[in-house]
Amino acid sequence: MDIILTPFSWLLEILYNFCGSYGLALILFALVVKVVLFPLSLKGKRSMIQMNMLQGQMQKLQKQYGKDRERYNQEVQKLYAKENVNPMGGCLWSFIPLIILMVLYPIIREPIHYMMGINDAGVLNTIAQTVNWNTVAVDLGWVKEVGEAFSNTGYNQLYLASLITPENLEAVKAAVGEAGSQIFAINFDFLGLVDLSQIPQLKFWEVEEGGFALFLLPVISAGLSVLFSLVSMRTNAVNQQSSQTNSTMKSMMIVSPLISLWIGFSMPAALCVYWIANSLFSMLQEFICGKLLKKDYEKAAAMQAERERLEKEEEKEQRRRAAEERARRIEEEKKNRGKKKKAEKKDADEDKIPGSVKEMSRVGMRQYARGRAYDPYRYSENGPTPYPGEEPIFPPRTGNEAPELTEHAGEEPAVEREPVSLEKPAQSQPSEEETKE
Repeated sequence: MDIILTPFSWLLEILYNFCGSYGLALILFALVVKVVLFPLSLKGKRSMIQMNMLQGQMQKLQKQYGKDRERYNQEVQKLYAKENVNPMGGCLWSFIPLIILMVLYPIIREPIHYMMGINDAGVLNTIAQTVNWNTVAVDLGWVKEVGEAFSNTGYNQLYLASLITPENLEAVKAAVGEAGSQIFAINFDFLGLVDLSQIPQLKFWEVEEGGFALFLLPVISAGLSVLFSLVSMRTNAVNQQSSQTNSTMKSMMIVSPLISLWIGFSMPAALCVYWIANSLFSMLQEFICGKLLKKDYEKAAAMQAERERLEKEEEKEQRRRAAEERARRIEEEKKNRGKKKKAEKKDADEDKIPGSVKEMSRVGMRQYARGRAYDPYRYSENGPTPYPGEEPIFPPRTGNEAPELTEHAGEEPAVEREPVSLEKPAQSQPSEEETKE
């Protein structure tokens, strides 16, 4: 852990030695971090713009492979590799300030260890005895009770460092011996109003000195977090069209103020000062990135407008096709309505004919072949089609003579039956005898 924190503690110590104010050193620390990480932030914003430009192609892949998620993910990864786009590059930069805050927290909590290089329990106990820790810490409410040795827990080391003043510095150095050369008095006073080694309290009226100023620091920090979120949403309006980016920005707008309030009222005021400075520099960074990426934003906006236009045209074409399909179906239903009624009527009429009548009316393979004016040679010169394996009932027509009725070989002659006809029988003419009568 010390390997990671040592470079940051060196930087904070150098900045403090440069300006002589702990609060100003934290502000310069935030500025240096922003400058160092500015290229990464700029690259992240450019990556977000590139992701926005790929939305049209990703929507096509979604339509083409939407049901096959595995194939869709493979095609999206190929698209990212082809366009040289990192999908995580646009989100990483927004979490860097939180990472730096986590690194800065132990440095602020243990300044004697990280800024003065002293972590020996015996040396810390000697410093505590020299500055009368047992009495002052209890009186100020830092600890409820003290033991024989100094307890290096919580923010005790930060409170102990705040008790080292220019007035007792020489006494402390003399008490610790050789390690005294590394000890120096840290000026925690900020603008003559706030002691950065203290923790802001909601009940600020119970704090003897600077309670209201301490209370304002978390409130200012939360307000700047909201303002930064609004500026970021306005600057990155082109990059918020995708649902994922838009939801991320909205969640950050809610989470950032809550984090600021939590940091402000649960940790030393020094972290709150750093968070305020980080929000101010972040807003300045947004304006600078907006100027540098102006052409990229304009190109992304033009592609977005073109994509929206094409989507509207496609939607309009789909509505037109759907209307035509509905009209075609309605027209087809109207045409088939009469045919369906005729077919239903015909089926109903056929169902009224008994099966025995249908069988009696069969000649060959033709049903209802017999009728009042039945002509077996109407459709073929060879007569009705016989059943397979049977001889024809009517011999083929050889001339104009009337054909003779033949019967199957080896079977009894066919019994003449009255043919059944579905047509209405014609009115019979009166016979000669009836006429005479």
